[in-house]
Order: sequence, then C-alpha cells, then structure tokens
Amino acid sequence: MRIFDPHIHMTSRTTDDYEAMHAAGVRAIVEPAFWLGQPRTSVDSFVDYFDGLLGWERFRAAQFGIVHHCTIALNPKEANDPRCVGVLDLLPRYLAKDGVVAVGEVGFDSMTEAEETAFVRQLELAGEHGLPAMVHTPHRDKLAGTKRTLELMAQVGLPAGHMLVDHLNEVTVDLVDDAGAWMGFSIYPDTKMDPHRMVAILERRGLDRVLVNSAADWGRSDPLLTLRTGEAMLAAGFSDDDVDRVLWRNPVEFYGQSGRLLLDDDGTAVVQPTDTFEGNSILRGERA
Repeated sequence: MRIFDPHIHMTSRTTDDYEAMHAAGVRAIVEPAFWLGQPRTSVDSFVDYFDGLLGWERFRAAQFGIVHHCTIALNPKEANDPRCVGVLDLLPRYLAKDGVVAVGEVGFDSMTEAEETAFVRQLELAGEHGLPAMVHTPHRDKLAGTKRTLELMAQVGLPAGHMLVDHLNEVTVDLVDDAGAWMGFSIYPDTKMDPHRMVAILERRGLDRVLVNSAADWGRSDPLLTLRTGEAMLAAGFSDDDVDRVLWRNPVEFYGQSGRLLLDDDGTAVVQPTDTFEGNSILRGERA
C-alpha cells in the first residue's frame, strides 16, 4: 500500500513518527501552515515558520524516505490577531516557491469578519498564483461555515476543482460534493472522522474527489490513520486499486494542479536521504 498523506502537521511529530509512517507505506505528504498552539506575536515569526516548512522539515522527511510538500497561508485563527494580518503581504514571496502546492489552511475558525477578509484575499492569491486552495472548516458551526465557504468560493471565481474543503463529515460532505469541490476528511482517534465512518461515506458516494488525511497535529492524533483507513476499505470489499486511488492517486491529481509536486514523472517519490541540511544530519550511525 502506497500512501500520500495530503494533510499532516509534521512539525508537531517526532522522527519515530517518520519511521513508522515510512514502514506503513507513506512516501509523500503535504504539510499545511497552521496555528502552532502558542500565539505568534509578529509577522517575523511567520517568516521563520514558513522557511522551516520549506527547508528543515522537507529535509527531515527526506531523511526517512518521504517527500515533503507544504501549503502556505495565514491560518483562520490568527487572522483575528492584528499582529499577524501583515502576513497577507508576505505570502506572494512564498507562494512562488517549489514544493508549495496550495494556499492553505485558509477558511474559518470562529466565522468573524476578520477571518472572512483574510479568507477572500487568500482565495484571490490562489487564483493569481495558479494554485489550489485548502480550506479549513470550523469546529463549531461547521454546516454554516461550509455553506459560507462555498458562497465565497463562487464569489471569488476560483474553479471548484481547485478547492479542497477539509475536515468534512456526514453533515457537510454532500454540500461540497454538489459544488464540485474536492472533499477532505481528517481521520482522528476519537473526534472528526474514524476509518469505519470514512468507509461508509466512500461506499455511499464513491471515490472521486476524496482525500483522506491524518492531520496528526499537536493534539491527540495518529499519523497512521491513513493506513488504518486503507485497511478498513479492504476489509469492506474495496480493491487494492480502490485504496491506491484514494490514498495515492487522488492526492497526486489534486495537488498536481499546482505543477509543483516533487515526484518523478511516473508519480513516484524521489528523495536523497543521505543529504545534509546546513551540514547536519539527523540520522545516527551507519545506514544502508
């Protein structure tokens, strides 16, 4: 089973997680820019964070045989902080870089006016840079947030097929499906979606435009829940090809619209795990 996790926050994870992910079949990931838990106090702190996503974290993943991509954005929560809104002026510098495969995470947290202003501007930036957009739907008022997301998408004029609306569930999936956008599902140990609920959705509506991710942030989460979802699909009667479509080919299709996937021509992952970063390697001892 080969796995492309389309939404996972590896900045929050350990090297043990990278090893376990590779052993489970993960060969490529996308890490969206997000809130780190501790509020940032200036735009400069975003510069270091974005540089880390493009540099150190890509290197760290490669040390364990995994190709790392990222998305860049001002996240919805911090769009409410006046100290952070200057990041919107910084984004074009990063949205032009290799390996940046979408604008994200954008969208809503508490559905404030400030969040909507930042959301619209970042959708516009996605269009200006020819990038897809990864949209975070709120933890509260998810249905209302999803409806407003689709209204703003239509207002800005970004093609539906360039939109990934994430953190969906049984209540919101049909709205996004009917709009023609891509549907993202975060599989968690005890919140959002689980593998068996995910399989039920796939059985009902099919496999097209569906992305399954582990998110795996600093909260209770599991970076192997993509694998567990694939196993649940097989147990439910889906074929190996069905699993490959959901866990590999669909992410490649969606993010491939950016033209910046760091994969070989045949869609395989290419890494040089013996490279160093600023003269440093995180591997210890001799390795084949």
